[in-house]
This record gives sequence, C-alpha cells and structure tokens, in this order.
Amino acid sequence: MKSVRIADTTREERERIVAESIGNIDGACDGCSPGLIEMYADYIEGRRELREINMEFQARYISGATGPERTGCAGQ
Repeated sequence: MKSVRIADTTREERERIVAESIGNIDGACDGCSPGLIEMYADYIEGRRELREINMEFQARYISGATGPERTGCAGQ
C-alpha cells in the first residue's frame, strides 16, 4: 500500500484518497458528505495529516463536543 502522507502524495492523489474513503460523495445525498469533505479539506490542501484530523474527530466524539453539522442537500 502506498503512503497517504502529505509528503508522499500530490493534491490530486489526496483528493482521490478522501473521495474513495468516503465513498460516492456525488451519489445519494444524506446530508453528511459536505461535512466530511470539509473535515478533510486541510489534508487535501496539504496542511494537516489524516492521522491528526482523525484523532481530533475521535477526541470530539468521545468528549461529546460538536463536530460538523448536517445541513441537508442543497436542493432541499
């Protein structure tokens, strides 16, 4: 398996890694995809590693702090 670290990937590869990990982000909208994509924007842009983002999310989940809010589909 190829490294997913920022130093070892291009922006396009990071974008593809996030899209493949989340699944079909353009498919059936359940309101969570925009929040997930936003959550990983720092990784895609090369500012923070996936590990940092996932650890921060897990810490918020365990502590009960709020994360990205579901906003629904743009067309609704």
